[in-house]
Amino acid sequence: MRPLRYAINVTLDGCCHHEAGLAPDEESMRYWTAEIERADALLFGRVTYEMMRSAWRRPATGTWPDWMREWETPFAEAIDPAKKYVVSSTLSDIDWNAELLQGDLGQAVQRLKQEPGEGLFVGGVTLPLALADLGLIDEYVFVVQPIVAGHGPTLLAGLRERLQLELVDRRDFRSGAVAQRYRHRGAVAR
Repeated sequence: MRPLRYAINVTLDGCCHHEAGLAPDEESMRYWTAEIERADALLFGRVTYEMMRSAWRRPATGTWPDWMREWETPFAEAIDPAKKYVVSSTLSDIDWNAELLQGDLGQAVQRLKQEPGEGLFVGGVTLPLALADLGLIDEYVFVVQPIVAGHGPTLLAGLRERLQLELVDRRDFRSGAVAQRYRHRGAVAR
């Protein structure tokens, strides 16, 4: 069974809005590129899918946009062709090498996990909360930014059961951010 990995940037106070942390730098982009490359497929909710598609889809011209720095290109080249699954009740037509994941969320994701491969990657806020509540996330990767945002959506807000996690890896970045990888050990009753 391939593992489902949830990975996200988060501030010290738990904010997980994509603009709340540090601006990406070369070191963090190398890290996120490696995370994407560890996955056989990406799993997104509608909001994350649309945000990532608008930023990282190769333009029809075949040339990456001028705003993209040279060290961001490997990330774009990793995410653009990746297989994607999108969970949405409002989208009916998707593209960017993606297909809608329909029906019961738990059963659909369980089927994906049972396929052979190295792993699945999920990002975003709302979908990971639903998957965590279903006990389907095997690994959590938090890149903790040395910033207190003071507002914004918080990490896994509304989780029904506490999660018991085991730290399995840690990496310090020159920026002061710290990547922490945890393995899920089970739900803990409150």
